[in-house]
Amino acid sequence: MEPASILCMLLGKGQNYDFLLRYCFRIPDNYPLASAAPLLCAGITVYAPMVRHKMNQPGKSLGVIGLGGLGHMAVKFGKAFGLNVTIFSTSLSKKQEALTLLGADRFVVSADQEQIEALAKSFDFIIDTASGVHSLDPYISLLKTAGVLVLVGFPSEAKFSPAILNLGMKTISGSIVGGTKVTQEMIDFCAAHKIYPNIEVIPIQYANEALERLIKKDVKYRFVIDIENSLK
Repeated sequence: MEPASILCMLLGKGQNYDFLLRYCFRIPDNYPLASAAPLLCAGITVYAPMVRHKMNQPGKSLGVIGLGGLGHMAVKFGKAFGLNVTIFSTSLSKKQEALTLLGADRFVVSADQEQIEALAKSFDFIIDTASGVHSLDPYISLLKTAGVLVLVGFPSEAKFSPAILNLGMKTISGSIVGGTKVTQEMIDFCAAHKIYPNIEVIPIQYANEALERLIKKDVKYRFVIDIENSLK
């Protein structure tokens, strides 16, 4: 039976609910529902600008600023696209996990000026997922000519020098989530390439504790509430 027919049966016979399908997503049978949930937020937030700016070209170089819910998905997509991925983080403690668990090619501590300068003009793309206020100038300097830096985090302000942006025809772009077509494309891509967000499944009764841990940044990298089992 076609999805439209099933939907009409659920909502009422004789009605045409085809328009609702524009806002529904099909989760492949082989993809865990718990893993699908973060895709509709963190996943699409980084996937949409990556495909929009053609960051799916094997062999290109990608820098990911910040290793949280958004950042770890950007790394997973980057590796699936065949990119050389470097993670920039303020926390050295995340290095081993970034390189072994997520498969990043390089890990750089953001405060290490020597490492930053050594990578000047070596990146085709950079995705900035950091929410804290920080200068973009050091990262813009890492872009090759016509390179693109995409902001998907939410700092209260973005600081950069127009001069460093103009020299080299570099671009700063913003993005948040994506449309239904690209979202379905992302879901199917994740199922085909076995890309799963790193999650911790919790009962709804644990929501308050989860919020406290979230404030302390004690989650890798998304909480998912199991509603079905929580209500039994």
